[in-house]
Amino acid sequence: MKTFAYSLMTIVFVLVALVLFLWVRSQPAITMTPASGPVSTARQLQMTLKAPSGGLRNVTAFVQQGEIKANVLVKDYPGDSRESVETVDLSQAALQDGPFTLQIKAKASLYKYSGRTTSQIHSFTLDTTPPAVAVLTTAHNIIKGGAGLVIYTASNDVERTGVVFGDRFVPGYLQEGERYACLFPFPYNMENDKFVPRVVAIDKAGNERMAGINFHLLIKPFSTDRINLSDSFLEKVSSEFKNKFPQAQTPLEIFLKANGEMRAQNIKSLYEHGRKTSPKPLWQGVFVRMPNAAPLGGFAQTRIYLRNGEKVDQQDHLGFDLASVVHAPVPAANNGTVVLAGDFGIYGQTVIIDHGLGLQTLYGHLSRMAIKAGDKIEKGQIIGNTGATGMAAGDHLHFGVLISGQEVSPVEWWDPSWIKNNVSDKLNISDSAK
Repeated sequence: MKTFAYSLMTIVFVLVALVLFLWVRSQPAITMTPASGPVSTARQLQMTLKAPSGGLRNVTAFVQQGEIKANVLVKDYPGDSRESVETVDLSQAALQDGPFTLQIKAKASLYKYSGRTTSQIHSFTLDTTPPAVAVLTTAHNIIKGGAGLVIYTASNDVERTGVVFGDRFVPGYLQEGERYACLFPFPYNMENDKFVPRVVAIDKAGNERMAGINFHLLIKPFSTDRINLSDSFLEKVSSEFKNKFPQAQTPLEIFLKANGEMRAQNIKSLYEHGRKTSPKPLWQGVFVRMPNAAPLGGFAQTRIYLRNGEKVDQQDHLGFDLASVVHAPVPAANNGTVVLAGDFGIYGQTVIIDHGLGLQTLYGHLSRMAIKAGDKIEKGQIIGNTGATGMAAGDHLHFGVLISGQEVSPVEWWDPSWIKNNVSDKLNISDSAK
C-alpha cells in the first residue's frame, strides 16, 4: 500500500512538474525592430512574437504621449500559431514630434488553457522632419555610358544617402563635415527619358528628402560588330569552360552558355565587388592607358556572333580591348587597392582595383598577375601581363571602368580635361561654397 501511494505521489509530482515546466515555457517572446530611438510615420515598426510552447492567444499594443493614448495593434490568434510578425503603423496615432512610449502585451495559451503573458515598454522619439539636403555642384554634363559626380550636403543624422534614378541607388560617401560626394553612372542601356538622377537622403527615423540635380545629357551612338566564330576559337573556349557546363554537348553550346549565363554571373559579381570601396578618393589625376596599344573593341559595342553565316548570339561588350605585343606589361591605371586577383569567368585571369567612391578598374584576360587582393597599388605599377585567358580570341587587355559595379566608358578617365572639369574641380569645392 505504501509502495502504491509512493508511486502515485511520484507520478503526480512528475505531472505537476511537467505542467509547471510547460507553463513557464509558454511565456511569449517579443522582439521589436527597432527597439528604441528615433522613428517616423514614414517607416513602420516591426514586432516579432514567438511562443516556445503552446500557441499565441492575442496581442495588444498602444502608444502614449502625454494625454494621448491610442491603440496601434489589437489581434487574436488561432490556437496553433507559434510565431507571428506584425507591423505597427504610427500614422493614425495623432502623435506629435517628441518622446512617446509603446506598450505591448502578448498572451499565449497552453493546450487551450491560459498561458503566460509578456509585457514590454519601449521608448521612442517621433521625428517627422526630413533631413536637409543642398546640392553644391551646378553643372553635370553626362554622356550616355559615362559618369557624373555630384557634391552635396546632408544633415549629420543621415542613415542612407546617394543618387537614385529609375530603380537604381548609388551610394554617396561622406567627405568632411556634412559634405558628400557621389559618383554615379548613366547606364549605357538605360532609356534616356528614364535617367533622371536625384540626390536622396534618408535619416535614422526613416524620413526621406529628394533634391534635384541640374544635368545635361549627351547622347552618342554605340558601334556594332559582327564576329564569325571559327572552329579554333570554339575549341579554345570549349577546353577552358567545359567543366563549368558539363551538360553542354558541343563547343558551340559551351560558348553560348559561357557567353550568356557566365557573363550574367560576372556582371552580378561586379556589383558585389563595387561595394568594396574606399569612402575617400584614392586616385590622383588622369588614368593611365596601356602604352603603345591599339584599340580592338570599344565600350558598349553590340557584338553579333555568327556561325556559318547565321546569327547565334548577341551581347554587349562592356570595356575597351587594347592590344600590343604578346604578354605586354599592364600598368595600373591609378592608385588604389586590389579587391580581386584571380579567375573571373569570361574575363579569365582578372585584376580589379578600387580607387575609392565606388570607382574601380578591371584588367581582364591576363596571362600573369603580379599582385594579390589587398595590395596597395600606385599609378603605373605593373600588375601583370596581357594574355588570352577566358573568352579571348587572342592576346590583349580587356580594360574596364566601373562605378558601384556598373561598367562605364573608360575614355573619359583617360581625358585630363574631362577629369579636371567633371571630377577634380568638384572634389575641391570647399565648405565655404555651402
